[in-house]
Amino acid sequence: MKKSQSAVGLLVPHEPRGPELAKTPTGIRGLDEITRGGLPKGRPTLVCGGPGSGKTLLALTFLVNGAIQFDEPGVLLTFEENAEEIASDVASLGFDLPELIKTKKLSVDYVRVERSEIEETGEYDLEGLFIRLDYAIRTVGAKRVVLDTIESLFAGLENDSILRSELRRLFRWLKEQGVTAVITAERGEGLLTRQGLEEYVSDAVILLDHRVHDQVSTRRLRVVKYRGTHHGTNEYPFLINADGISVLPVSSLALQHAAPLDRVSSGIASLDGMLGGKGYYRGSTILVSGTAGTGKTSLAAHFLDAACRRGERCLCFLFEESPQQHLRNMRSIGIDLEPWVTAGLLQFHADRPSRYGLETHLATMHQVVADFKPTVTVIDPVTNLMTVGTFADVEAMLTRMIDHLKTENITAMLTSLSSGQSEIERGETTISSLMDTWIVLANDVAGGHHRRGLYVLKSRGMAHSNELREFVLTDHGLTMLDAAGRSPRDAA
Repeated sequence: MKKSQSAVGLLVPHEPRGPELAKTPTGIRGLDEITRGGLPKGRPTLVCGGPGSGKTLLALTFLVNGAIQFDEPGVLLTFEENAEEIASDVASLGFDLPELIKTKKLSVDYVRVERSEIEETGEYDLEGLFIRLDYAIRTVGAKRVVLDTIESLFAGLENDSILRSELRRLFRWLKEQGVTAVITAERGEGLLTRQGLEEYVSDAVILLDHRVHDQVSTRRLRVVKYRGTHHGTNEYPFLINADGISVLPVSSLALQHAAPLDRVSSGIASLDGMLGGKGYYRGSTILVSGTAGTGKTSLAAHFLDAACRRGERCLCFLFEESPQQHLRNMRSIGIDLEPWVTAGLLQFHADRPSRYGLETHLATMHQVVADFKPTVTVIDPVTNLMTVGTFADVEAMLTRMIDHLKTENITAMLTSLSSGQSEIERGETTISSLMDTWIVLANDVAGGHHRRGLYVLKSRGMAHSNELREFVLTDHGLTMLDAAGRSPRDAA
């Protein structure tokens, strides 16, 4: 790959040269990034997938966003549901189709196609459809058109030559009108679509997939084809929830993160001292690993409390406890996080790992981060995600999440439950290699006494102490002990 010199003198991947194809933005989070700006302007795009994959929702979102965000009226030509049914379907997403129709920002035309009528006619062409569609386009001054779904239009037509001829004619007619069109189609057997032709006459093809593995469902999107422009070619997880549809780009790992020099406190003065006296680098990632009961969650709570005291917005992903249980447990060591929740500085997002697949968890976390806009994030514990994926799968998911957090300059702490063996001995150091700082907590029970210890295994870019420090958990939080085994309070 060619390289170009950036303004700050660093080598960065070279962007493609030459004019890009004119694009029409969809307004769908992530999709416009993958397609480098949206769908091909004035050309048809095919969106195909199986039942329930999200084809109609993607197409409708494209229309509604066009009307509201980009002042581009649209036309929906539907062959399966009428305007009232469609409006009811998407009302829960905040789409007010009746209002858009009333203000002439959207036209919805339901075309009833009966199989028996097509069989009886014998001759079949789309001239009547063109007249109807042309009238709707002129009525609202449409720039965007959606046809949902194309199979219904050709239901019962057995003559392949007529079908192919009319399909080509339809796509050509849409191009001639200068509208940006989205045509939805059902997934075929061994082909992207049932007819196997739409994918060739479209300028862009987007494939939606809804798969289930081990009783866990995952939605994925792939841009199969896009004439005249560069685009992301991977499979991308996407979400359909109360906020609509959002796509997660996962391939933009260009390693161009900023490297701030300012530091943030761990919330524990003695630990800050072990880190050069200043704490972690802002925007860095910290791994806290240890066996059960070593105090990983407690150390993370100190970090959250200190950030909230600085007035920073903090986000905590919980995969083991409910928010209320977490708040109660932290109060037992003198850390009351509830006032920060009330003040809107701290938000919890709790989920069972088995609720989704890894990519859906990743997409959900991206969306929560985008909505709340934190500067500090905790994920506790990441090892619980092992229940829904292999080590390699979790590693890939965390790599993407860490990349996103670094890109957003978010300081992140991840806790990890380790076995009694050394992680290095087990060879499972891949996750830790992604971290800037790695803090290891240890338990020791000898002579009837329970002792906890902490040491900094690594901390990139700063001088730090590798000394093992004993600590205790009391109602005053995590407290380091001195060489004589005394806490600062005892020494005083």
